[in-house]
Amino acid sequence: MAYQSKDHVFAVCAYQESVYLEECIESLNRQTKKGQIILCTATPNAFISSVAEKYHLPLYVNRGAHGIAEDWNFAYARADAPLVTLAHQDDVYEPQYLEKVLEKLNRTKWPLIAFTDYFELRNGARVYADRNKNLRVKEIALLPLRPEVFQRSRLIRRFVLSLCCPICCPSVTYVKNHLPEGIFESHFLADLDWQAWEKISKQKGSFCYIRRPLMGHRIHPESTTTKVIGDAHNRSAEDLEMYRKFWPEPVARLLNRIYASSQEGNHLK
Repeated sequence: MAYQSKDHVFAVCAYQESVYLEECIESLNRQTKKGQIILCTATPNAFISSVAEKYHLPLYVNRGAHGIAEDWNFAYARADAPLVTLAHQDDVYEPQYLEKVLEKLNRTKWPLIAFTDYFELRNGARVYADRNKNLRVKEIALLPLRPEVFQRSRLIRRFVLSLCCPICCPSVTYVKNHLPEGIFESHFLADLDWQAWEKISKQKGSFCYIRRPLMGHRIHPESTTTKVIGDAHNRSAEDLEMYRKFWPEPVARLLNRIYASSQEGNHLK
């Protein structure tokens, strides 16, 4: 099928009272291709309700089990369209994000996900891979997925994921009718996105890689990324669990030590 903007939903995952939430929504409103936008939260409050009312957005409240995985699965399920992007409240999207994603998906026979390169937002400034060790590592790891023929290969996809988690979760658009209902597993906190890519990588279809930084991931003291990486013990344990899905124990432990050093770029200085 040929996907159109009406087939896509940005499901914004809102939590408590983020000062960046409106900036995220405004970046979605500036898309050159206009999809749908919904707000999803497990922490309903007057602030989130007022933002939903201001921008005339549907607001869905998760009153079931709470947690990052449960909240993301809830938002994924509430997006009533073939395509969904789980937009994190602190992040922003370039105006051509959806346009380029649709173009890529419509050139692909059986897409599973589409994702883009990204930049970081630190103290109001954009930081790209040429100035950030963590982004450089991920850019190098994605080299095998640049040719479209390799994006269809289970072997290549799994090789890429066996080295690290180079796919930025909020940059991903999911093709729901080609994927299972529950994407994220609740026993992961740091690596629930890596776990999802590993599970999806086993399926027939394509990982559609768009080599343009079309979204910005914000790094700040209150972000989930910063807090999770700050919990070094939990992060290392989850990384090791992921490496064990691909490698024998000695190799898994070696790669885990190397990957831990690359994560230092996510700490605020």
